[in-house]
Amino acid sequence: MSIFDETHQQVRLTVQKFVGQHILPHIDDWEEAGEFPRELYRIAGDAGILGIGYPEAFGGSGEGDVLMKVAASEALMGSTSGGLVASLGSLDIALPPIVKWAKPALRDRIVPEVLRGEKIAALAITEPGGGSDVASIRTHARKDGTDYVVNGSKTFITSGTRADYYTVAVRTGGDGHAGISLLMIEKDTPGFRVGKKLKKMGWWASDTAELFFDDCRVPAENLIGAENSGFIAIMANFLSERLALAVMGSSTARIALDMALSHARERQAFGRPLTGFQVTRHKLVDMATEVRIAEEFTWRVAQMIQDGKNPITEVAMAKNYTASTAENVCREAIQIFGGMGYMRESRVERLYRDARLLAIGGGTTEIMKEIIARNMRL
Repeated sequence: MSIFDETHQQVRLTVQKFVGQHILPHIDDWEEAGEFPRELYRIAGDAGILGIGYPEAFGGSGEGDVLMKVAASEALMGSTSGGLVASLGSLDIALPPIVKWAKPALRDRIVPEVLRGEKIAALAITEPGGGSDVASIRTHARKDGTDYVVNGSKTFITSGTRADYYTVAVRTGGDGHAGISLLMIEKDTPGFRVGKKLKKMGWWASDTAELFFDDCRVPAENLIGAENSGFIAIMANFLSERLALAVMGSSTARIALDMALSHARERQAFGRPLTGFQVTRHKLVDMATEVRIAEEFTWRVAQMIQDGKNPITEVAMAKNYTASTAENVCREAIQIFGGMGYMRESRVERLYRDARLLAIGGGTTEIMKEIIARNMRL
């Protein structure tokens, strides 16, 4: 029996309609352009998509229904563009710390306009040379009167080019995780500069950038939570971010499988469809098995979070398994498509490029394995 109820399915259908009307007719052009129109945020906000999972007081649908978020995310992945989904959804990694821990004046000003799609929010943690080692953050924030003076840089920031608000990890204390804080920094803050748009292997429609802080003065009121407590907020954020990446992985694999099935049934070779060959049938069976396991496990982990549990190990497992499944299934789908699968006009080619990031973003596969090993007391 499905864990998704009628409301979840209605949300899925609403988002599917949104994708079909506003994204699919244009996504190939947006991918080649390396970005999508900013107006899409407002349209998604008007449709209530950006507000899913956020408090009603800020214009959201209400907190606590993780499965609704999963249903909407799976439907958004029907766009076949991981980059678009990542940038449109960058608020989901930038806003939660603001909603939970920012001062009311800051929270009440920022959150509603981001949920309406009027402003864009991004999370800025990763630094050059830092990668997944969050505790080694070097961007420094020194208290000076009623301000923090920030110096340092960030890289690989999703929505980094055109965001209005940045939730930035900075070092306000000593070495290690205990000295990290979060600051909300606005784009027009003096001393803050957005670098060049980064060109990537995949996620082309996602604007990704470097950020630079040179004696950037940020009001102390923009501190999110208590000073030196940022690492806790970052870790809390990782649970939902890694679940989102697992959903992206299982959805990517599902779409690639469906494309491969359709092609194999229609494509004729040596007088019969590709499904007439045992080697193709068995390949599709293996793909379908991986996809089903990836989906079921991801949904189970989402249910655990909805039930109030803290499945750190299971989320790490789901992220790793779905990332691997997405790559495997996309690779085999391209093999079934043959030469056409290697062409940029083929959406399965895009899925394959985009899938590679899933084993890197939100903490690499190797970091996930260390988390799992530690929780297994190995």
